[in-house]
Amino acid sequence: MSCLIRKWKREDAQDLQKSINDTRVLNNLTDRIPYPYHLQDAYDYIDAMLAVDENEIFAFAIEYEGHVVGSISVLRQEDIYRRSGEIGYYLGYDYWGQGIMSEAVKQACLLIFEHSDIERIFAAPFDYNHASQRVLEKCGFKREGILRKNGFKNGEFHDMIMYSLIK
Repeated sequence: MSCLIRKWKREDAQDLQKSINDTRVLNNLTDRIPYPYHLQDAYDYIDAMLAVDENEIFAFAIEYEGHVVGSISVLRQEDIYRRSGEIGYYLGYDYWGQGIMSEAVKQACLLIFEHSDIERIFAAPFDYNHASQRVLEKCGFKREGILRKNGFKNGEFHDMIMYSLIK
C-alpha cells in the first residue's frame, strides 16, 4: 500500500466530490462542509487551498492508485500558539481500514516538521471516532486528555480526545 500527499489541482474536483459526499465521512468532520457536496463546492475548496499562504495552511490531496481519495491539512495556530498546527483529515469511505490515512498522516507530519518551524501538531477527534484515534496513535501521537462536550455534531454534544505529536 502506498499513497502520496500532494498539492491540490483543479482536476481533482470530481474525485474530491465523490470522496467527501458521504454522510459516513461527514459525521466525523466539522459542520463547515456542506451536504450534499456539489462539484462547485469542490472547485471552491481547491481554489481556496491553492490561494492560501503555504506557511499558514498546509493543504494536501491524498492520492491512491491515481485518484484523490481524501484530504489532509494542518492549520497553523495564532499568537502564542503559532508554533502549533491542528491537523485535520478525511478519507473516502471505500478506502477506510487500508492503512492509507496512517501513511498520509506520517507523510504530512514529516513534511511539516522538516519544512516549517512548527513544533507541535495536534488533533481532537470525536470520542466515537475510534478509527481516527487509532490512526493518530499509530503515527506516534500521544493522548493528552478529553475535551468534555467540546463538539456539537448532529444535534448532540460529544467529547473530543486531544492528541499531539511533538517534533
